[in-house]
Amino acid sequence: MSDNMLELRGVETFYGKIQALKGIDLDVAEGEIATIIGANGAGKTTLMMSVCGNPRVRSGSIRFQGREISGLATHQIMHLGIAQSPEGRRIFPRMTVLENLQMGSILNQDREQSFDEDLERAYELFPILKSRANQRAGTMSGGEQQMLAIARALMGRPKLLLLDEPSLGLAPMIVKQIFSVIRDLNAEQGLTVFLVEQNAYHALKLAHRGYVMVNGQITQSGTGEELLHREEIRSAYLEGGAH
Repeated sequence: MSDNMLELRGVETFYGKIQALKGIDLDVAEGEIATIIGANGAGKTTLMMSVCGNPRVRSGSIRFQGREISGLATHQIMHLGIAQSPEGRRIFPRMTVLENLQMGSILNQDREQSFDEDLERAYELFPILKSRANQRAGTMSGGEQQMLAIARALMGRPKLLLLDEPSLGLAPMIVKQIFSVIRDLNAEQGLTVFLVEQNAYHALKLAHRGYVMVNGQITQSGTGEELLHREEIRSAYLEGGAH
Protein backbone atom coordinates (compact mmCIF):
# COMPACT_ATOMS: atom_id res chain seq x y z
CA MET A 1 0.00 0.00 0.00
CA SER A 2 1.21 3.52 -0.84
CA ASP A 3 2.39 5.81 1.96
CA ASN A 4 0.65 8.68 0.17
CA MET A 5 -2.31 10.03 2.07
CA LEU A 6 -3.61 11.88 -0.99
CA GLU A 7 -3.08 10.91 -4.64
CA LEU A 8 -4.38 12.72 -7.71
CA ARG A 9 -4.02 11.12 -11.15
CA GLY A 10 -5.11 12.76 -14.39
CA VAL A 11 -7.58 15.07 -12.65
CA GLU A 12 -9.58 17.32 -14.96
CA THR A 13 -12.13 19.83 -13.68
CA PHE A 14 -14.37 22.14 -15.70
CA TYR A 15 -16.55 25.17 -15.05
CA GLY A 16 -19.12 24.71 -17.76
CA LYS A 17 -17.06 24.41 -20.95
CA ILE A 18 -13.99 26.05 -19.46
CA GLN A 19 -11.32 23.59 -18.34
CA ALA A 20 -9.73 24.67 -15.06
CA LEU A 21 -7.56 21.61 -14.25
CA LYS A 22 -5.74 19.79 -17.04
CA GLY A 23 -4.55 16.35 -16.04
CA ILE A 24 -3.23 16.98 -12.52
CA ASP A 25 -0.93 14.35 -10.99
CA LEU A 26 0.30 14.93 -7.44
CA ASP A 27 0.95 13.16 -4.14
CA VAL A 28 0.81 14.23 -0.51
CA ALA A 29 2.57 11.70 1.73
CA GLU A 30 1.35 10.96 5.23
CA GLY A 31 3.01 13.25 7.77
CA GLU A 32 4.33 15.84 5.32
CA ILE A 33 3.56 19.40 4.35
CA ALA A 34 2.97 19.76 0.61
CA THR A 35 2.33 23.05 -1.14
CA ILE A 36 1.18 24.36 -4.49
CA ILE A 37 2.40 27.77 -5.57
CA GLY A 38 1.33 29.73 -8.59
CA ALA A 39 -0.06 33.03 -9.80
CA ASN A 40 -3.66 34.17 -9.40
CA GLY A 41 -5.94 32.21 -11.70
CA ALA A 42 -3.55 29.27 -12.03
CA GLY A 43 -6.16 26.83 -10.69
CA LYS A 44 -4.83 26.31 -7.16
CA THR A 45 -8.11 26.95 -5.35
CA THR A 46 -10.04 24.88 -7.91
CA LEU A 47 -7.71 21.97 -7.20
CA MET A 48 -8.30 22.21 -3.48
CA MET A 49 -12.06 22.50 -3.94
CA SER A 50 -12.01 19.50 -6.29
CA VAL A 51 -10.40 17.41 -3.54
CA CYS A 52 -13.40 18.38 -1.40
CA GLY A 53 -15.88 17.34 -4.08
CA ASN A 54 -17.09 20.75 -5.26
CA PRO A 55 -16.65 21.09 -8.19
CA ARG A 56 -16.69 17.41 -9.08
CA VAL A 57 -13.83 16.21 -11.26
CA ARG A 58 -14.88 15.28 -14.79
CA SER A 59 -12.14 12.69 -15.23
CA GLY A 60 -9.22 11.27 -13.31
CA SER A 61 -8.83 9.85 -9.82
CA ILE A 62 -8.57 11.33 -6.32
CA ARG A 63 -7.65 8.82 -3.62
CA PHE A 64 -7.49 9.49 0.12
CA GLN A 65 -5.79 6.79 2.19
CA GLY A 66 -6.21 4.44 -0.75
CA ARG A 67 -9.93 5.10 -1.18
CA GLU A 68 -11.40 6.73 -4.27
CA ILE A 69 -13.23 9.88 -3.17
CA SER A 70 -13.87 11.75 -6.43
CA GLY A 71 -17.47 10.51 -6.58
CA LEU A 72 -18.35 11.34 -2.98
CA ALA A 73 -20.32 14.32 -1.71
CA THR A 74 -18.40 16.99 0.21
CA HIS A 75 -19.82 16.01 3.62
CA GLN A 76 -18.83 12.37 3.01
CA ILE A 77 -15.28 13.43 2.16
CA MET A 78 -15.05 15.59 5.28
CA HIS A 79 -16.20 12.70 7.47
CA LEU A 80 -13.29 10.57 6.19
CA GLY A 81 -10.87 12.93 7.94
CA ILE A 82 -10.26 15.90 5.63
CA ALA A 83 -10.78 19.44 6.91
CA GLN A 84 -10.39 22.70 5.01
CA SER A 85 -9.62 26.26 5.97
CA PRO A 86 -10.88 27.88 2.75
CA GLU A 87 -9.75 30.96 0.88
CA GLY A 88 -11.43 34.01 2.36
CA ARG A 89 -11.79 32.18 5.72
CA ARG A 90 -15.59 31.79 5.54
CA ILE A 91 -16.14 31.84 9.25
CA PHE A 92 -19.69 32.29 10.55
CA PRO A 93 -19.61 36.06 11.21
CA ARG A 94 -22.75 36.31 13.35
CA MET A 95 -21.71 33.43 15.58
CA THR A 96 -19.29 33.84 18.44
CA VAL A 97 -15.77 32.47 18.31
CA LEU A 98 -16.79 29.60 20.58
CA GLU A 99 -19.83 28.79 18.42
CA ASN A 100 -17.60 28.67 15.32
CA LEU A 101 -15.30 26.21 17.08
CA GLN A 102 -18.30 24.11 18.11
CA MET A 103 -19.34 23.95 14.45
CA GLY A 104 -15.88 22.68 13.55
CA SER A 105 -16.14 19.88 16.08
CA ILE A 106 -19.18 18.36 14.36
CA LEU A 107 -16.88 16.30 12.12
CA ASN A 108 -15.14 14.73 15.12
CA GLN A 109 -16.69 11.33 15.84
CA ASP A 110 -15.51 11.51 19.47
CA ARG A 111 -16.54 15.10 20.11
CA GLU A 112 -18.59 14.23 23.20
CA GLN A 113 -15.45 13.02 24.96
CA SER A 114 -12.81 15.25 23.40
CA PHE A 115 -14.43 18.67 22.87
CA ASP A 116 -12.99 20.34 25.98
CA GLU A 117 -9.52 18.98 25.23
CA ASP A 118 -9.70 20.11 21.59
CA LEU A 119 -10.96 23.54 22.62
CA GLU A 120 -8.06 23.95 25.04
CA ARG A 121 -5.63 22.98 22.30
CA ALA A 122 -7.16 25.57 19.94
CA TYR A 123 -6.73 28.23 22.62
CA GLU A 124 -3.11 27.16 23.19
CA LEU A 125 -2.36 27.47 19.46
CA PHE A 126 -4.12 30.85 19.16
CA PRO A 127 -4.43 32.45 22.64
CA ILE A 128 -6.30 35.47 21.25
CA LEU A 129 -9.29 33.20 20.53
CA LYS A 130 -9.74 32.42 24.21
CA SER A 131 -10.05 36.06 25.11
CA ARG A 132 -12.50 36.54 22.22
CA ALA A 133 -14.55 33.39 22.89
CA ASN A 134 -17.85 35.27 23.32
CA GLN A 135 -17.20 37.88 20.64
CA ARG A 136 -18.96 37.72 17.28
CA ALA A 137 -16.44 36.37 14.81
CA GLY A 138 -17.29 38.92 12.13
CA THR A 139 -16.08 41.78 14.35
CA MET A 140 -12.52 40.42 14.62
CA SER A 141 -9.55 41.46 12.48
CA GLY A 142 -8.61 39.53 9.34
CA GLY A 143 -5.69 37.87 11.10
CA GLU A 144 -7.85 36.78 14.02
CA GLN A 145 -10.46 35.42 11.63
CA GLN A 146 -7.77 33.41 9.84
CA MET A 147 -6.65 31.93 13.15
CA LEU A 148 -10.27 31.03 13.88
CA ALA A 149 -10.69 29.39 10.47
CA ILE A 150 -7.66 27.16 11.07
CA ALA A 151 -8.69 26.38 14.66
CA ARG A 152 -12.22 25.53 13.49
CA ALA A 153 -10.80 23.07 10.93
CA LEU A 154 -8.63 21.45 13.61
CA MET A 155 -11.61 20.92 15.92
CA GLY A 156 -12.70 18.05 13.68
CA ARG A 157 -9.41 16.21 14.39
CA PRO A 158 -8.57 15.84 10.70
CA LYS A 159 -6.01 13.45 9.25
CA LEU A 160 -5.42 15.90 6.38
CA LEU A 161 -5.65 19.68 6.75
CA LEU A 162 -6.23 21.71 3.58
CA LEU A 163 -5.20 25.36 3.82
CA ASP A 164 -6.12 27.75 1.01
CA GLU A 165 -4.17 31.03 1.03
CA PRO A 166 -3.78 31.31 4.81
CA SER A 167 -1.54 34.41 4.53
CA LEU A 168 -3.72 36.36 2.09
CA GLY A 169 -4.07 40.02 3.08
CA LEU A 170 -2.47 39.59 6.50
CA ALA A 171 0.25 41.61 8.22
CA PRO A 172 3.74 40.03 8.13
CA MET A 173 3.80 39.38 11.88
CA ILE A 174 0.49 37.48 11.72
CA VAL A 175 1.71 35.52 8.68
CA LYS A 176 4.80 34.48 10.60
CA GLN A 177 2.69 33.33 13.55
CA ILE A 178 0.32 31.29 11.37
CA PHE A 179 3.13 29.56 9.49
CA SER A 180 4.83 28.79 12.79
CA VAL A 181 1.65 27.09 14.05
CA ILE A 182 1.41 25.04 10.83
CA ARG A 183 5.02 23.92 11.22
CA ASP A 184 4.46 22.94 14.87
CA LEU A 185 1.27 21.00 14.10
CA ASN A 186 3.18 18.98 11.55
CA ALA A 187 6.36 18.49 13.57
CA GLU A 188 4.78 17.76 16.96
CA GLN A 189 1.54 16.02 16.02
CA GLY A 190 2.42 14.58 12.61
CA LEU A 191 -0.51 16.36 10.96
CA THR A 192 -0.48 16.07 7.17
CA VAL A 193 -0.95 19.49 5.56
CA PHE A 194 -1.76 20.44 1.96
CA LEU A 195 -1.21 24.14 1.44
CA VAL A 196 -2.16 26.45 -1.42
CA GLU A 197 -0.29 29.71 -1.09
CA GLN A 198 0.61 32.76 -3.15
CA ASN A 199 3.47 33.67 -0.82
CA ALA A 200 5.93 31.31 -2.50
CA TYR A 201 8.82 32.06 -0.17
CA HIS A 202 6.97 31.17 3.03
CA ALA A 203 5.28 28.16 1.45
CA LEU A 204 8.46 26.61 0.05
CA LYS A 205 10.43 27.27 3.24
CA LEU A 206 7.74 25.38 5.14
CA ALA A 207 6.99 22.52 2.76
CA HIS A 208 8.63 19.13 2.38
CA ARG A 209 7.25 18.87 -1.15
CA GLY A 210 6.23 21.57 -3.59
CA TYR A 211 4.39 21.88 -6.88
CA VAL A 212 4.20 24.80 -9.31
CA MET A 213 0.89 25.32 -11.10
CA VAL A 214 0.50 27.33 -14.31
CA ASN A 215 -2.78 27.57 -16.25
CA GLY A 216 -4.30 24.48 -14.67
CA GLN A 217 -1.23 22.28 -15.04
CA ILE A 218 1.60 21.17 -12.76
CA THR A 219 4.75 22.43 -14.46
CA GLN A 220 7.39 21.67 -11.81
CA SER A 221 7.76 19.66 -8.63
CA GLY A 222 10.43 18.86 -6.08
CA THR A 223 11.26 19.39 -2.44
CA GLY A 224 10.45 22.81 -1.06
CA GLU A 225 14.16 23.52 -0.76
CA GLU A 226 14.85 22.51 -4.36
CA LEU A 227 12.12 24.72 -5.75
CA LEU A 228 13.22 27.62 -3.57
CA HIS A 229 16.62 27.59 -5.25
CA ARG A 230 15.55 27.07 -8.87
CA GLU A 231 16.41 30.19 -10.82
CA GLU A 232 13.22 30.21 -12.90
CA ILE A 233 11.08 30.00 -9.77
CA ARG A 234 13.08 32.70 -8.02
CA SER A 235 12.59 35.07 -10.96
CA ALA A 236 8.90 34.23 -11.44
CA TYR A 237 7.72 34.10 -7.81
CA LEU A 238 10.42 35.33 -5.44
CA GLU A 239 12.05 38.42 -6.94
CA GLY A 240 11.34 41.24 -4.52
CA GLY A 241 9.24 38.61 -2.76
CA ALA A 242 7.13 39.09 0.30
CA HIS A 243 9.35 37.63 2.97
